[in-house]
Amino acid sequence: MMFRLIAALRTGKTLPALRRAALAVPAVLLGLLVADAALAGVRTAVVPKRVIYPGEELDAGQLEEVEVTNPNIVNGYAETIGAVNGLVSKRTLLPGRVILTSALREPFAVSRGTTVQLVFDAGTLVLRAAGTPLQDAAVGELIRVRNKDSGVIVSGTVMADGTVHVVAK
Repeated sequence: MMFRLIAALRTGKTLPALRRAALAVPAVLLGLLVADAALAGVRTAVVPKRVIYPGEELDAGQLEEVEVTNPNIVNGYAETIGAVNGLVSKRTLLPGRVILTSALREPFAVSRGTTVQLVFDAGTLVLRAAGTPLQDAAVGELIRVRNKDSGVIVSGTVMADGTVHVVAK
């Protein structure tokens, strides 16, 4: 269809308006599909602007998105700043190098040695006690906590509010 339109334009022959519109619509749609395919092929990667050391929280001001020019690059790197903003570096990140997602972690919700609230919930029975985490942990991780009153070590899951929900044995 598109070839007929081009041939008609070269020879100077005019086509009826309805037929011209029928030929133009597929050409426009084809152009949109080609443009979408070209845009879909563009990949971006997140790189630091300066050296980021282990334990440092990533901030959008420290990062920039660049176009990936290597077609053979493997997956596993950060593609958008929003995906890594607020995460913490596990190792040194160098400027201009892609950031691997395996080099990042969630920030800790509880820190080793601080006081947290232990919660045991068994239906209508809810027990609360003070405890000391034996390790740093992010939300959703299973950790060991020492009960401050009895000295017993229990396991529990860290919640978003900083409490630890104790697992029944």
